[in-house]
This record gives sequence, C-alpha cells and structure tokens, in this order.
Amino acid sequence: MNIPAKSPASKTFLLISAFFFCFLCLGFACCQYVASILSGRNDPISLQRAVRLQPLNAEYRYRLGISDSLLNPEAAARSFRAAVSLNPYRADYWLALARDYDLLGNTEAQDSALRNALKAGPTDPAVAWNAANVYFSSGNIEATLALCRQMLTDTGPAFGHTLPFCWRVAPDVDLFISKLMPPQTDAYESFLNLLVSKQETDGAAKAWAQLVSLGNPIMRPRVFEYVNYLLTKKRPDSAMQVWQQAAPLTGLSGYRPSRDNLVVNGDFSLPVLKAGFDWVYQKNSRVVLALDPAQHYAGNRSLSLSFDDAQIEDAGIHQFVFVRPNHTYKFSANFKAQRIEGAGGIRFALEDAYTGTPLFATDNLTDTANWKQTSGVFSIGPETNLLVLRLQRLPAGDVIKGKLWIDGVHLTEQPQQQP
Repeated sequence: MNIPAKSPASKTFLLISAFFFCFLCLGFACCQYVASILSGRNDPISLQRAVRLQPLNAEYRYRLGISDSLLNPEAAARSFRAAVSLNPYRADYWLALARDYDLLGNTEAQDSALRNALKAGPTDPAVAWNAANVYFSSGNIEATLALCRQMLTDTGPAFGHTLPFCWRVAPDVDLFISKLMPPQTDAYESFLNLLVSKQETDGAAKAWAQLVSLGNPIMRPRVFEYVNYLLTKKRPDSAMQVWQQAAPLTGLSGYRPSRDNLVVNGDFSLPVLKAGFDWVYQKNSRVVLALDPAQHYAGNRSLSLSFDDAQIEDAGIHQFVFVRPNHTYKFSANFKAQRIEGAGGIRFALEDAYTGTPLFATDNLTDTANWKQTSGVFSIGPETNLLVLRLQRLPAGDVIKGKLWIDGVHLTEQPQQQP
C-alpha cells in the first residue's frame, strides 16, 4: 500500500514514524537478546534482570522461582504464581509451585497446584510421577495411592521405578492385589520379583497365586528365581507346588516329577534346564558334560561325563528331589564306564539338601563295556523333605580320569509297611 506524502511536513512525519518504529523493534529485539543471555546464567541476580527486561516471559519467572526455592521459598512462590498466571498450561510450572507450597506448609494451596498440574498434563506419566512424589513427601498417602493406581496401569519402562515407589507408600500385598495392580502377567511378574527381593515370602505366595490365576504364559526365569528362593528359605513343599503350577504355563510339563519317577528328566531326553527341579550343573574345565545320542539305555540319549585329571568332590551336576518324611525310597540308575583311573571312583549319592546328612550311596561306578544297573533302598526320617542327588567323587579331591555315561535315573517311593 502506498501512502502519498505531498508536503515536506508529511514526508518528515513519515520518516520520523518509521525511524521510531524501527527503534522500538530494535529495542525490543535487544531486550529479548539480553534477557536470553541473562537467563542462561541461572543465578538469581541475572534472572531478576531478565524478568525486568521481559516481565511477560513465563519461563524466566519459573527459572527465577527455581533459583529462589531453597533459600527464599516465599519469593519463589511469587515467581511461580506469576509463571502459571502467564502460562497456566505448563504442568512443570504448577508442580514447582506445589513443591514450594510444601516447603511453606500451605497444604490447601499445594493441593490446588497439584490438581492444576494434573489437569495440564493428564496423560503425562512424568507429571503423575512428580505429583505423587510431592503428595508422598507431604504425607498425603490417599492421594499418592490414587496416582499409584493410575501409574501402575502403564507397564512400560517406567514400571520398574513406579512399583518400588508405590511399595514404599503402602507395603501391603493385599492392598496392591485388590486395588492397585493391573491384571497383567508382566506386572505380576515384576511384583513377584520385588517381593522376593524384599524377602516378603508370604506376600510373594499371594502374588504368585494371582499370577497363576491369570492363566497366561509366564517367563521361565521368573519361575526359576522364585523356586530357588523358596528352596533357600527351606520351603521345598511350596517350591514344588510352584514348579507343578508353572509347568503348563511355561512349557515345562515334561519336567514334572511323577509317582513313577521323582527324578526329573532322568533319561536326559529333554534339554537340561540348569534350574529348579531339573538337573543343575556348574562348569569345570576338567569335567566335560554332554548329552550323547550315540549311547543310551532308557531313552534316546545319555549324559556323558569326561574326566581329565580332575581333582573334584563331585561331577558338578546335581538335582533337588522333593520327598515325604518317614518314607522309604528305591533308587536305581544305569551306567557305562570307560578307562576310569584313580583311587576310588564316582558314585551316586543322596543327601539331605539342608543338613548334608548322607542317606544313600551306590557302589563306585567302575569300568563296564555294557550298560549296568546300580540300585538300593533307603529310608528317611521325619525332618527330611528335600534330597540332593549328585555324582560324588570318593575320595573327595583325588585325581580321576576316564569317561562315564549315565541314563535311566529313577527314584520311587516304596509302599508303607503295615504294622
């Protein structure tokens, strides 16, 4: 658009107006630039100058409040109130104001600020997390738990932080199960892991029951960890119950003991789990363990053990076996041995898993070209309910060489004799 300037006075007025407008724009830009530099220093004096240069900038007010929050919470509250009045849609401004009200002991104003923060970021997990922490620090457990319920519905990466925090708020398993936990398998797996880490044995049993009731596949490592925990807590009956319940949910149905054989995977037809009630072994450079399909007796392969000048107490493989006290059991196993050298030899041994009391041992497994069976019957007392089955070196620690195959390992409960 062209503005005609016919007289010299009109031309002068337009030039002066344009110059004045450019001066204002330049001044405004300079103020913004200087305020930006000052605000970046983050010290109270620089931030105060930035606020004076740009009084309508909510961010500078917020930063000034942060710098004052510890030494002068009243001044910080004024800055935060100015920030939220200029921009009420920033949840972090409201959260900062709520924290400051907490320092000032103004519970009513704090609650109002937190509600506004949640309105500004209703779906932001970070806002809920920060609001929950403010509520918790101020002692408002009811409001904290309400946010915990909201946060626990998200089982994403933040769940690993949310769950321990909520447990600190209310360490009550029944409350978690009835009101806080989402009915999701991964959530209950994490909850179980938390309870085990806290040594909450009874609570972990409740969490496990809920996990099983969902009927969904369960991660095997969680089961192995929980079973091992129960065994260390001397609760083998609970450990076996967990093992049985987990089998169909983890694809481990073939690893359940039966009345016909209490030894799991006794013919080595299944992969060795190295956990739970299956075979467990520790690597030893002098003892090589392998599943050998070329040699077998009961199944389609056997376990081979090669000893190379090994100084050992046992072969490094064992299995926990759950039994009933005051009962009699029969053990049997098949073996082949080749060029076994060294004093004594290797034998099967069954002991009380907790006391180490010997209960049964076979003869040494000596050289034999053909498969041979070793067996025996033994009784256990009223205090024993968990055995450990292992291949024992006798004398312990002496050097041994050669190769051994084992297959068809069985343990069965014998009928009770009538008086």
